[in-house]
Amino acid sequence: MSTVLAVVALLVGALIVGFTVGSAILTVVVPRATPVLLTRLVFVGLRELFMLRSRRASTYEERDRRLARYAPVSLLSLAVTWLTLVLLGYMLMFWSLGERPWRLAFGLSGSSLLTLGFTPPRNLPMTALSFTEAAIGLALLALLISYLPTIYTAFSRREAAVASLDTRAGRPPSAVAMLERLSIIRGLDDMGDFWSYWEGWFVDIEETHTTNPSLVFYRSPVPQRSWITAAGTVLDAGALLASTIEGPRRSEVELCIRAGYLSLRRIADYFGIRYDPDPRPDDPISITREEFDAVRARLSAVDAPLKADVDQAWRDFAGWRVNYDTVLLALAGLTMAPYAPWSSDRSLRYQRPPLTRRITRGARR
Repeated sequence: MSTVLAVVALLVGALIVGFTVGSAILTVVVPRATPVLLTRLVFVGLRELFMLRSRRASTYEERDRRLARYAPVSLLSLAVTWLTLVLLGYMLMFWSLGERPWRLAFGLSGSSLLTLGFTPPRNLPMTALSFTEAAIGLALLALLISYLPTIYTAFSRREAAVASLDTRAGRPPSAVAMLERLSIIRGLDDMGDFWSYWEGWFVDIEETHTTNPSLVFYRSPVPQRSWITAAGTVLDAGALLASTIEGPRRSEVELCIRAGYLSLRRIADYFGIRYDPDPRPDDPISITREEFDAVRARLSAVDAPLKADVDQAWRDFAGWRVNYDTVLLALAGLTMAPYAPWSSDRSLRYQRPPLTRRITRGARR
């Protein structure tokens, strides 16, 4: 019976270590959006705890301050989880090789993992295990050290664009405010670089926010800013410009909108958000005709050159918006984004993503 228990402990310990190392590699090294059970357990579990604390906040600023800690704490907790599981797995293996009682097996495992060396192994098999555990411990710490600069570089690049939107769209950002301001200063026809810049921004966040999904939850330094409300503002401004403002067809605007909704859809795929991948232009959207007419009236008041056919302009705007309406509102709800018109002011309620699933491309509603 003792031999059977030792063999079982050895196998279970090896499986725990293998599972943990595999999770770390998939999370940090593999450059693609791969759902990892252990990573999702840590992030979703801590999300529930932070949601409980945020519900007690009396103001949005207080809730934002509490949620701002969620992503960094989760990322560091993930590293602690990796190290703890490796320690547990090797403790089982040391115990199976004769390092008993459990207190001694724990001491040897911790000494090896953290390369402290205060508990020497007693035989050759334990020495070999000790070397491998020390190598894994150092590798996990090295992965974390190299991972953090990557996270914060992508975060800084994202937030620089979000902050720059204040100049045109105000705070909170508004598509109609941006078009009003540009119409007043006669800048509607001088925005080619703007749309090219934001097309590149959408491509960048698609890559970074699916490779490193924790970036989705990193909040802006200023409580009124958010990457998802900035994305919604740029997409709505492009949709209004393409559908409502008179002028030649602007290819850079339409390409930016397409890059935007494809980017948001890819991020939504990772979190299991359901949407129609091929919507009809006349499918319902969250923006009403009355809201659209009110925006058109505001643009008319600043002498923006508007298309004469109001009904066709509404159909064109709805045809653009339907491509990103669902994913924009869902991501605003997932991140608990600050107030911004036409995005977080009507965002879908947060739903906990499933823990075990494969990524699906374009799940239908």
